[in-house]
Amino acid sequence: MKSSEILNSVTTIPKVGRSTEELLKRLNIFTIADILHFYPRDYDDRTRKVSLFECLSAAKSGSQAKAHTIAQITEHSWFGYGTMKTLKLTVTDGSAQAELVAFNRPWLEKSLRDGMIIALDGIFSIKYNSLQSSQFEAVKISEGGRLADFVTHPIPNSRVIPIYRQTEGLSSRQISAFIERAIAQYAIGIDDEVPPEIAQKRSLMTKQDALKKIHLPETLQDAMDARRTLIYEELFLFQKEIAHLALMHKGKIPKVNEETGLTEIDEQKKYSDEEFQKTLSPRQLELLGRLPFSPTDDQKSVITQMNIDIDRNYSAAGKSGGRPFSMRALLQGDVGSGKTLVSFFAALRVIDYGGQCALMAPTELLARQHAENAAKTLGSLNVKVAFLTGNINAKGRKPLLSSLAQGDIDIVIGTHALFSKSVVYKDLALVIIDEQHRFGVVQRAAILQKGRDSADATLREPNLLMMSATPIPQTLALTVFGDLDVLTIKTMPNGRKPIRTFLTREGNERNAYEAVRGELRAGHQAYFVYPAIESGEFSEDDKKGMKSAEEMYEFLRTQIYPEFKVGLVHGKVDEDETARILDDFRKNEIQVLVATTVVEVGVDVPNATCIVIEQADCFGLAGLHQLRGRVGRGDAQSYCFLIYRKDITENGIARMKVLYETTDGFKIAEEDLKLRGPGEITGTAQSGELSFKIADPSRDREIMIQARMDAFACVEKEVGIQNQK
Repeated sequence: MKSSEILNSVTTIPKVGRSTEELLKRLNIFTIADILHFYPRDYDDRTRKVSLFECLSAAKSGSQAKAHTIAQITEHSWFGYGTMKTLKLTVTDGSAQAELVAFNRPWLEKSLRDGMIIALDGIFSIKYNSLQSSQFEAVKISEGGRLADFVTHPIPNSRVIPIYRQTEGLSSRQISAFIERAIAQYAIGIDDEVPPEIAQKRSLMTKQDALKKIHLPETLQDAMDARRTLIYEELFLFQKEIAHLALMHKGKIPKVNEETGLTEIDEQKKYSDEEFQKTLSPRQLELLGRLPFSPTDDQKSVITQMNIDIDRNYSAAGKSGGRPFSMRALLQGDVGSGKTLVSFFAALRVIDYGGQCALMAPTELLARQHAENAAKTLGSLNVKVAFLTGNINAKGRKPLLSSLAQGDIDIVIGTHALFSKSVVYKDLALVIIDEQHRFGVVQRAAILQKGRDSADATLREPNLLMMSATPIPQTLALTVFGDLDVLTIKTMPNGRKPIRTFLTREGNERNAYEAVRGELRAGHQAYFVYPAIESGEFSEDDKKGMKSAEEMYEFLRTQIYPEFKVGLVHGKVDEDETARILDDFRKNEIQVLVATTVVEVGVDVPNATCIVIEQADCFGLAGLHQLRGRVGRGDAQSYCFLIYRKDITENGIARMKVLYETTDGFKIAEEDLKLRGPGEITGTAQSGELSFKIADPSRDREIMIQARMDAFACVEKEVGIQNQK
């Protein structure tokens, strides 16, 4: 039986009753499987004797030190008064003297008496010129005697002690005791989940041994070896699932690079202009001829790979006995790298086959921007573009849905409305999801199901292209997106200059305002971004000193830039009014745009060269990078001013430092992963996709690459055996 299948209640463990069961539930422990997989967060190594003198030497350098020794109590004393009265024990182990401060433990006066010989464990530091500990354990060895007679006496608890996450009413020691009983009762008969030949190749323990030694290690090395085995197993099983998903939509198991862990498609090839043009369909060729510039090498590479996959999707459709194939790609590229243009090329490919495309964006503002861009770019190619959101009235909605169902619309662009119940497609062959991290797994699945339910879909799976302007760290590319082809645009269009970023402490913002004034006088435009619409959004604790978009709009309009036109947009401004204001900003009829994060995506004004983000430490790293990307979209030098609060946190300092040091979205993404974790970045926090018990894909990257290679090879072997049968 697999350890994950032991679903007996924890109450089957001796001495675990109903009250203890309720305490364990706080730690998400309900079954035997849960408690076996509740791994120690650390270990206390008591296998070596550590004298008080060794502690004293270490503590003199300013660090804390652990003692594990036999000592004698030489004196009792008290300090403080009333309820603050505290017991202090003076002890010696013959090498040095120390003080044990028993905060809130007055009963120790009776159980630890003068002259008693004890086994002492504690964390010591220098306080008031004495070696002192308030975190100690003392176990009686003898009521008295000569300390010298106990020098060779074995110290109780001289072992590696696991330390577990605790909850009120349940100590680490109690949890350890429950786990020890669970292992004794259930560990025999637990099956290995890694094939024996792989376990031998990777020098792994059996699952039984790994569980025993991670919870009950004889040495720290035992614990580390067990941990490596369990990390490998968890990543191996995860990557097997990824391999099966890849098989489902690729029809084969892709080869994995043994150095990077990426598949062969992720390692993009370069194509010459001639090679690139040969891969293009009629409408794609026509679009290429109309562009006022040449696509970058990365854009050509990505478009070619998508063409290969979409062609294979159509050629595989309907073939009996063959596995379905569909493009499943994550297109990542920095702000302004040209991902939208690449997605339009993909849309034209399926349109030339007679299929439809749906482009889904998280906000109406971004969807409208895409729709306007598509109409301008694709309209002359005999491509019918439609815009669909939840705000379209019934009068306009009914004929649009009818045209979509009949196949008269080639590409529909909108928000969540694209997968609402009333929307039916004739042949949805390609789904494009922009800002993919803002959509959950269920939402992605819903729009893909619309493609499967299309009238002309036959046996073909809809193709999927997810786009991210915040590059995905390689760690996540191998886990959450491990079944996808990761297509990357690193090169930026010619003529773009790196944005210069300045950090300004609150109180000195006038310097930034004046720098912006110089750009405005030169004919350029600027954004001012704030964390909230109005002061009422702040809590009472936060209100002091916080700035809102509405208040700062009045201040900037009347006090700072009265000679320029200032506009305001935020989430409470009507959609039509927002569109009008943004259009005026694009035309330079508004020079200063005050906003919240509604301008984070979907606003492209090449003449805007400055962005001022006030109280920037209130924003996340990815959001700040996206906001900074609103400028630098033309040929002129652009600037970003990050104004941070006086009481900035350490995390806030780290974010400001990253943005100041680099404009490389790939580096920023790695730092964002460290600061935030994967759930929020990927939009999978609610799906549980990364709920590893012991593995950490960032920390265990080398093991993950090994597990990925082995898992993909294992699934390929299993498929080969099935095909032979």
